[in-house]
Amino acid sequence: MKIRQIDIYLTRSGKLRPIVVELITDEGVTGIGEAGVAYGCGSHAAAGMLKDLAPSLLGWDASRIEAFSTHVHDHTFWGKGGGTIVYAALSAIEQALWDIKAKVCGVPVYELLGGAARDRVRCYANGWYESAQTPDQFARATERPLRDGYTALKFYPLGEMVGVNMRHVSQRMVDRDRLNLAVARVKAVREAIGPDVELMLDLSGGLTPAESVRLCQRFEEYDILFVEEPTDPSDAQAMAYVASHTSIAVAAGERNYARHGTRPLLEARAVDIVQPDPCNTGGIMETKKIAAMAEAWGMRVAPHVCGSPLATQVALHLSANLPNFFIQELYPYFRFHEGYIDTVLEAPEARVTNGYLALPEGPGLGVTLNRETLAPFLWDRIVQ
Repeated sequence: MKIRQIDIYLTRSGKLRPIVVELITDEGVTGIGEAGVAYGCGSHAAAGMLKDLAPSLLGWDASRIEAFSTHVHDHTFWGKGGGTIVYAALSAIEQALWDIKAKVCGVPVYELLGGAARDRVRCYANGWYESAQTPDQFARATERPLRDGYTALKFYPLGEMVGVNMRHVSQRMVDRDRLNLAVARVKAVREAIGPDVELMLDLSGGLTPAESVRLCQRFEEYDILFVEEPTDPSDAQAMAYVASHTSIAVAAGERNYARHGTRPLLEARAVDIVQPDPCNTGGIMETKKIAAMAEAWGMRVAPHVCGSPLATQVALHLSANLPNFFIQELYPYFRFHEGYIDTVLEAPEARVTNGYLALPEGPGLGVTLNRETLAPFLWDRIVQ
């Protein structure tokens, strides 16, 4: 089967801008994928990169997934050492190729990766705090995910909500009042959820190593499962310094691209938990390779997700398969934001039960493009 058409959707869904690609073969089999820059800056750039990769993809044998990934790494020039945009676009295409291949084989994608390693996937809730600012508001916001059955929560103690968007730390520094507020928020949340619900914190790489160590040590008494990006994830030595000075497990990986960009974190033993995002690190197989590297270092994997339901579904296949899987990120309440759309018809966020997702069913990724909803967002169509 050869790729004969590429449709690129630059969507708007609540506060996100998911970039979705659909590949159509000359035999009419289709595959879909998502580029993982739905948040922050870069959505138009990722859509443009998908268009730039189209000439190489048109006429490509859809079964040659690994070969296309290697082609992008070797022949785009920026693929070597490349960051978000190259690898986000590659990720979307690679996912779509897996979707096609698994559909042809009549099995879910995770079966082609080696089959299921578990019967269901445990998830933690992120984004549950909405516009909370004060410690008391954070404590009261926990009622919703707890009522919905989640037994693990994550939030950003240093974040400041501006409307529905979060503003992170600027210029690597915060004043004492903001540090104290962060600790008070964590204390309030822990008291609200009790000792049996697991709590994770994300510092989003905002602090210097020394400042992060001081803050993490203040968090230790609240039984934190892991702290994410306590310092800039591009500096493995700085991350390792933090990891060696706190008893809290350290996690990172959403902004370390491909196995080449993740390798320094592993070699420095800078993290305990690796968080590759299959929508921006190179795709499904690249994430599996990163997970295998992490397994050799005795580390667990918690796939990062922050996109449309399609991104969640992609991660779910990996979470079903990886032997060293830890826990899956989920934003269950984005779907209630004004202007939100489902990119696929069978959104996994709508079927979480007591903090768990059942394994995907059906051939391919197991979801169908929501064509009627996405039609107005068709950004480009490239035909052979």
